[in-house]
Order: sequence, then structure tokens, then C-alpha cells
Amino acid sequence: MERIIEKANTLVEALPYIREFHGKTVLVKYGGSAMEDDRIKNQTAQDIVLMKYVGMNPVVVHGGGKAISAMMKRLGMETTFHQGLRVTDEKGIEVAEMVLVGMVNKEIVSSINLAGGNAVGLSGKDSMLLEAEKLEQGEDSTHVDIGYVGEVRNVHADVLVALENAGCIPVIAPIATDKSGNTWNVNADAAAAKLAVALQAEKLVFLSDTPGILENPEVPDTLLSVLTLQKAEQLVERGIIAGGMIPKVKACTVALEGGVSKTHIIDGRLSHALLLEIFTKEGIGTVVTR
Repeated sequence: MERIIEKANTLVEALPYIREFHGKTVLVKYGGSAMEDDRIKNQTAQDIVLMKYVGMNPVVVHGGGKAISAMMKRLGMETTFHQGLRVTDEKGIEVAEMVLVGMVNKEIVSSINLAGGNAVGLSGKDSMLLEAEKLEQGEDSTHVDIGYVGEVRNVHADVLVALENAGCIPVIAPIATDKSGNTWNVNADAAAAKLAVALQAEKLVFLSDTPGILENPEVPDTLLSVLTLQKAEQLVERGIIAGGMIPKVKACTVALEGGVSKTHIIDGRLSHALLLEIFTKEGIGTVVTR
């Protein structure tokens, strides 16, 4: 009986958060191990479906860099990076679109639907959702042409609003287009931030392979539960926030300055990480705020 009562207490604890976020959009950036471990994939799908059933409007943006690299290897193609960005030639963008839109996106859609949701897969090409232009790297003698890598300039979110109103969960692959019909591979973190702003999301949540932002990256107990943008900038300057965490912090900055209330960086490797972060007082990761 005590175990049953404890379950009831857990539901009651979630009630204020269910009430607070009812009808609000939550943008989930889905990446890392959460996309690769079958058990975690299923639990993440369940979390997203539960969010929808309690009245929230989850929107999912996913990555898939490892899947692209694996496919390129199978096809005998070389993978080259410049400053952390994949150099993407004409054949490379074809592979990226095939993998992200045709494989990864449909896997996520299927897992959400199997969990009881009503997910719809999209790319940035659908309804001109993500409009991008070529991302330039360096200047003059340091300029490097990284090919079909784009930067999102405009978001046309009407199709997402329509899907939300129809009870659907949009799942978006980070492939963008432009007015000439070109295809661009865009950074999923940056795309998630731009989409969160366009939808005026209540939250932007990044599922990552770290507990959050650590004041000392070598000491897990130094997790920063709350981090301001000013403090984050200082940590970047000191080299404490580095590597793959920098694009996430930049994305948090874009989202917060664009009107998103809160951004979260959490450990997507944990069971039901989304529910623990959104529906509990303690949370599990780092909340980045203005």
C-alpha cells in the first residue's frame, strides 16, 4: 500500500507543473545517446507522448551526425570536419538528407506513434519551414568552403501551429532550403533555438550526453542547477564550457533573447529524463536563464 501511495504522491507533485505548462509549447532537441539506446529511445518517446496527453505541445528537433557518418562510411565516402562542422559536398548533402529525413526522422516518428502519440515527420523543406543561406567560415586567406552547410535565417512556423492544433507532435529533421530550392544541412541546436523563438515556446530542452553544465568538467558534483547567460559567457571565456557544449549555450542565448522563458540542458541518458526535468521540483540538469 505504501508503494501505491508513493505513486499518488508523485502524481500530485507533478500537478503544479502540469497546470503551469498546460497549452504551452516545449521544444525538445533530441540527440546523443537518447537516440541510440533502444531502452532510452522508448522512454523518451513515452515522455513526449505523456507531455502531449497532459496538455503540453511538444515539438521535436533531432540531430543525426553519427548516422550520417556511418552511412558515408558504408558508401565509401570520406567524412571531413572543419571547426566542428561537417564539410558537405553535393554527394554529402544527398546522404545527409537521405539519412536525416528518410531514416532518423521516421524512426523517431515511429517510436512516438508506438508509444501512443500522433507524430508527423517534417524537414525544413516542408512548407518552407526552415529557410537558410550558406554558412560562411572565415575570411580572406582563412576562408574555407564547407559546402552545403547553412544557417537558418527565417522560420515559417504556420505548419507547426496547424499540426499542434490538430493534436499532432511535429518531428523535424534539420534540413533546410532557400528561395532557389537549394538544400542545406543546418546545425540542429541552432535550428531548435530558432524554432523555439518562432513558436514562442515556454521551454527549450536539450537532451545531451552530459549531466548538464559543470563548473568543473572533471568533477560531476559541480553541476550548475541554474546558470545565467552572463555566467555562461564567463565560463566560455575561461574554457570551462567548451567543445560541443558551446553550440548549445549559443542556442540557449538565441532562444532566451528571442523570448523563450527557460532553456534546459539535461542528461538524455537517464531514464525518463524529460519528465524528471519538467515535472519535478529538483530537476536533473542545468536551467539556463536570462
